[in-house]
Amino acid sequence: MVFLKAEYKILSVFIVLVSALLYFFHPNPETAYAFIVGAGCSMLAGYIGMNAATIANVRTTWAAKEKGARAALLMAFSGGAVMGLAVASLGLIGLGGLFYVFATDPNVQVQDALVGMSMGASSIALFARVGGGIFTKAADVGADLVGKMEFNLNEDDPRNPAVIADNVGDNVGDTAGMGADLFESYVGSIVAAIAIAGTGAAYAAQKLAYMSYPMYLAVAGLVASIIGILPFVSFKRQSRPCFLPER
Repeated sequence: MVFLKAEYKILSVFIVLVSALLYFFHPNPETAYAFIVGAGCSMLAGYIGMNAATIANVRTTWAAKEKGARAALLMAFSGGAVMGLAVASLGLIGLGGLFYVFATDPNVQVQDALVGMSMGASSIALFARVGGGIFTKAADVGADLVGKMEFNLNEDDPRNPAVIADNVGDNVGDTAGMGADLFESYVGSIVAAIAIAGTGAAYAAQKLAYMSYPMYLAVAGLVASIIGILPFVSFKRQSRPCFLPER
C-alpha cells in the first residue's frame, strides 16, 4: 500500500497537468472532466483489485491447509471475482454517469467527450504496469547483487529485505497494474463502439439511443457474469487438507 500510495501521488500530478491542457486547448472542455473520471476509476479499480488479492491469497493458503482444495478454489475464485466485477462496475458507472450528464447538454459532442475517459484509463494503466515492472526488476537486481554476492543468501531468501521489495513490485505490476489494464481495455472497447455510433449522420434523431446501446450490452454481460459466478464453481469430490506431514 505504501508503494501504491507513492505511485498514485505522482500520477495525481500527471492527471492535473493533462486535464488542464485538455480543458484549455481541446475543442471540447468536457473531455478534461472525462479524463479525470477515467483516471480516477482506473486507480480505484487497481486499488480494489490489489487489496482483494492480498487478502484472498492469505485466506486461500489457510483454506488449502485447513479445509482442502475445494475451499481454497472457492476462496481464490471469489477473490478474483472481486477484481472482475469491480472493473466492469466502475467502467459502467463512470461511462453511464458521464453519458447521462453530457447527453443533457445539446452543445456537447458526447462521443468526443467520452474519449477522454478512455484516455485517462489508458494513462493510468500504462504507468501502473510499467512502474511496478521497473520497480520489481530494480529490486530483483539489488537482491541478487547484495544478497547472493555479498552475503551468500539463496534466491528469495526471506532474510534479504530486497526480496520484499521485489515481491511488492510484482504485486503492484501484476495485480493493481492488471486491474488498471483490464479497466482500460473494457472502457476503451465500449467507448470505441459509442464513437462509431455517434458518427452516423443519417439517424441524428436516434443518435443518443444508438450510442447508449453498447452500455446496455455491457450491463447484460455483467448481470450474466454475476449469475455465472454464483452457482457454478464447485468440486464434485471431497478433498483433503493440502499440507505435508511433519517429519
